Amino acid sequence: MSATLGWTSAPAGPIRGDFTVPGDKSISHRAVMLAALAEGTSHIGGFLEGEDTRATAAALGALGVTIQAPEASRRIVHGVGLHGLSSAGAPLDCGNAGTGMRLLAGLFAGQAFDSELVGDASLSRRPMRRVIEPLTRMGARIEAEPGDLPPLRIRGGRTLRGMAFAPPVASAQVKSAILLAGLYAEGETSVREMHPTRDYTERMLAAFGWPIAFSPGQARLAGGHRLRATDVAVPADFSSAAFFIVAATLVPGSELRLRSIGLNPRRTGLLAVLRAMGADIREERRRDAGGELVADLVVRAARLHGIEVPVEHVPDMIDEFPILSVAAAAARGTTTIRGAAELRVKESDRIAAMANGLRALGIAVAETPDGAAIEGGRLGGGGVDSAGDHRVAMSFAVAGLVADAPVRIADCANVGTSFPGFVALANAAGFELRETAP
Repeated sequence: MSATLGWTSAPAGPIRGDFTVPGDKSISHRAVMLAALAEGTSHIGGFLEGEDTRATAAALGALGVTIQAPEASRRIVHGVGLHGLSSAGAPLDCGNAGTGMRLLAGLFAGQAFDSELVGDASLSRRPMRRVIEPLTRMGARIEAEPGDLPPLRIRGGRTLRGMAFAPPVASAQVKSAILLAGLYAEGETSVREMHPTRDYTERMLAAFGWPIAFSPGQARLAGGHRLRATDVAVPADFSSAAFFIVAATLVPGSELRLRSIGLNPRRTGLLAVLRAMGADIREERRRDAGGELVADLVVRAARLHGIEVPVEHVPDMIDEFPILSVAAAAARGTTTIRGAAELRVKESDRIAAMANGLRALGIAVAETPDGAAIEGGRLGGGGVDSAGDHRVAMSFAVAGLVADAPVRIADCANVGTSFPGFVALANAAGFELRETAP
C-alpha cells in the first residue's frame, strides 16, 4: 500500500442532514474554457474548488486569460475571444485531470502556437489514443510518448477540417474534444454516438451563443462563429452526491437531503440502477438552471437486492461504478456489471481496484474484461488500497460505514482533485472518517 495520506472509516449511526455538495467538475471545466474563448466577461458561480478544475483555469491563465476569484467557488473570466490566446512558452500542467487534458487538446489543436500538456504520474499512465486519432484526422499534429501516453505536444498553425465522427467507444471527453476543435475547423463537424453520452459541452456551447444542433447521441456545428460571454451557475456535482446517496441508502435509519443536484439525463444512470435495486430516492424542487435540470434529492435507508445492470445505463454512470460496487457488496444476491471496459483506463483500473478492495473485506467478486459479478454479503474490516483514485477512496469510505470493523484506506490524497472538504462534510453527515498520517 502507498505511504501517502490515508483514511480510516468506521461503522456509524444514521446518515442525516441537509447538505450541498461541491459544484459539478465536468461543467466547471467547460465553463471556464468557453468563458476564456468568449468575447466579454463571464461570471461563474458554483465553480468546483478542486485541483483538477484549478489546473484547467491555471492553464488558461498562462495563455493570457485573466481569471479572478473574488471568493470561493466564484470566477470572473475576462474572455479573449476565439483567437485571443497566446503561447505560454512552457508546458501546461493538467495535474490529475483527464477531462482537462482531453478537452484542452481539442481546443489547442486549432491554435496558431505550439502547446505541451503534462500531467501527474497517474495521468501520465492514461492512454490518449482515443482523442489523438480523431484530432489527427481533422488535421491536427499531436506527438505523445510511446503508447500514446502524455505529455501531449500539440503543434500550432495547422488547418483543421471538419469531419463526421462516430466514436468506437462512448466518451463525452472525446466528443467534447472534437467539438472544441470544430470551432476552429473549416466546414462542419459532427459526432454521432452509438450510446449517447453526457451533453454538457453541447449545452454550454449553445449558452455561449455558438450555433449547434444536438440531440441524444448527435451533435453538429460549423466553424466561423463567435462565443459571447455569459454567466454560468454550476449545479452541484451528481458524482460527488453519489457517495452520500449510497451511504444514506445503506445505513439503517438514515434520511438525507442533498440540495440542487445536477440531473443531466446523460449523467444519472446510477439513480435508475439504485432504484431498480430497491433504493428510496425522491426528487423535489425539479427546475431548470442555465439549461441543466437540477433537483433536491431526498434519500432514505432501504434494503437493496442485486440485479444485472442494464448495459444501456453504463455510459450514463461511468464515474459511479466504484460506489455502485459498494452498494452491490451490501445488497442481497449478485449484481452483474458489463459493458464498462472504459473503467480499466480511468485514474486507476477501477474494476481491479474495487474487486481487490472488496475481496480484502470478504466479498466475492468475479472480474471480467468489461465488468464484474459482485456477490453481496457481510463486509468485514481490513485494509484496502485506493490505487491513488479519488472515487475508489471515497467509495471505500462508504463501505466502512456498514462493515463489521473499521476499513483502512491507503492513498487518499487525490480526493482533493474532485471533492475538497469531503472528510469534513462526510463527518458532518454522520460518517466516522478520520485521516491517518503517512
